[in-house]
Amino acid sequence: MAAVCQPRRALVEIPAPQPKIAARMRRPYLEILSARLAPSPLPRGRNATTTGNSKRGHSLDLSIGGVWSGRIVEQCEKMDEHHTPLSKQQLVQLIRSLILVEQSQEPRILASDLKYLQDDLQQKKANVYRSIPYSRLGSNRDPHCYRKAYPHLVAFKVSCQEWGHVLLRNKEWDAVLEHALMAWRYTSELPQWDTANHNALREQCYGILAAHGLAALQHHHPGPDRGRELLRRLNMAQLQSRSIVPCIQELQRIMECADVSVMDTK
Repeated sequence: MAAVCQPRRALVEIPAPQPKIAARMRRPYLEILSARLAPSPLPRGRNATTTGNSKRGHSLDLSIGGVWSGRIVEQCEKMDEHHTPLSKQQLVQLIRSLILVEQSQEPRILASDLKYLQDDLQQKKANVYRSIPYSRLGSNRDPHCYRKAYPHLVAFKVSCQEWGHVLLRNKEWDAVLEHALMAWRYTSELPQWDTANHNALREQCYGILAAHGLAALQHHHPGPDRGRELLRRLNMAQLQSRSIVPCIQELQRIMECADVSVMDTK
């Protein structure tokens, strides 16, 4: 006779699982470790923008202690986030106002130190090259790379213009000539872009520096040795741009007048 299988009854009925309370729930070790190693998310709102700008401000130290570098980065962040880029006039006014704030501290002392002005130009030129993305399959002188470097090119131009104005106001004519020739060399080392119109900022820098040099020569008559040295350097600068030709002509006129006066005295 076959045995009849009876269904086995559970001694204790297992209730349905209840949701765990978050306060008493124990987290796995790997989850805790991964949470500690992961970067903390930035807070939303205004603090997030400030935190991101402070990190990028160290790599874009455009002046003494990065006084106005963070503000330029903040504007660039707004351009990236809201897709509403500033116009050229607004950007120039922004950088000009910030550099004037910096100059209001001790403009005479800072402008007289040509070593500081040289370091400032070197830093701004380095910022231009640092902003260009080099991990591209195509050319890194195309319009996309130019848009990345444009704020730093404008900062370079404004630095040449404003510091030259400070030296002219201080009537340091020889320092104006030295600054113009020094900035001329750094301008020649700026990138050459594929689009011809994108090289307009370079030519504008040449024109500004040539105007500063011409204004200094109209008030300053260097001696014979200094005049020959300046003439040699100006002729070398002519290889980069012919904007320096008025300065060469003015210096030649000054030296000819000096020679005539010497002959008359004899």
